[in-house]
Amino acid sequence: MVPLRRAVGRVVTALAAVAAVAGCGSDAVSPLPVQPRGPSPSASMLPSAPPTPSVTPGTSRSPTRPPPAAGRPVPVPPAPTRTRGTTQRPTTPPTTPTSSCQGAVRYDLPVADTELELLRSLCFATGAVLRIQGIGPGLVTVDRPELVSQHYEAGVVDIRFVRPGTVAVTIPKDDRAHTITVVVR
Repeated sequence: MVPLRRAVGRVVTALAAVAAVAGCGSDAVSPLPVQPRGPSPSASMLPSAPPTPSVTPGTSRSPTRPPPAAGRPVPVPPAPTRTRGTTQRPTTPPTTPTSSCQGAVRYDLPVADTELELLRSLCFATGAVLRIQGIGPGLVTVDRPELVSQHYEAGVVDIRFVRPGTVAVTIPKDDRAHTITVVVR
């Protein structure tokens, strides 16, 4: 029993060392001594799926895996679902705000420095604030006041989006009314 524990300890130590070296992120990985080499060096540099070891009756087991205990089968680890160095895209749509829809942020909109014709729509999470700077009192209007909380002070209008929905924010500039459609999630 003691030699078996020593052998298992050596295997665990060897696997830990292999895992530490493999986790370094290096692209060029040399094959382990137990893996067969490819037909040419150029073929071994191409990315491929790792070979899966198979054990048929009558053949010896891999030296990295200890023999099973008497009567107890050894579970085979599952095959990896992704290879190192690749990214896996989620299969379901994300529930967090995407890059086109911002979270509960404060969005500063200086009227004097912004070309309002180019700003047609915005997307925010509930709780976001649209801060319109450099505007007079009562000039900014919204079509759905039940979805927002609006506050004016010192040339700044803060519009907090308190409920999900779509709000049209109208801002006057240069004798024109510019409407920005804000989607609130």
